[in-house]
Amino acid sequence: MAKELNEDTGFSVSIKTLIGIGAAMATVISMWFMLQADIAEAKTLPEAPDPEVTRMEFDMKDQMIRQTIMDTKTDVDEIKKTLEKIEDKLYSR
Repeated sequence: MAKELNEDTGFSVSIKTLIGIGAAMATVISMWFMLQADIAEAKTLPEAPDPEVTRMEFDMKDQMIRQTIMDTKTDVDEIKKTLEKIEDKLYSR
């Protein structure tokens, strides 16, 4: 049989539970106001400048990438030579 809730229905809550609920509410409310303050501050900050890439910077990065590719090519060539030597010794060619 289901209990009916009305004006005469009562329940008990301990003081510890009430304090816990109050602390949780205070934490959530303070977090909300801190978030609102951070948003308001962010709105007043100046916008970041457009990240403009200069021709010199582009050329330097391009040169660095090309040099890295060439270094990798020489490393691969050396590894191939070493592998051929190992295969020659292994298979007595």
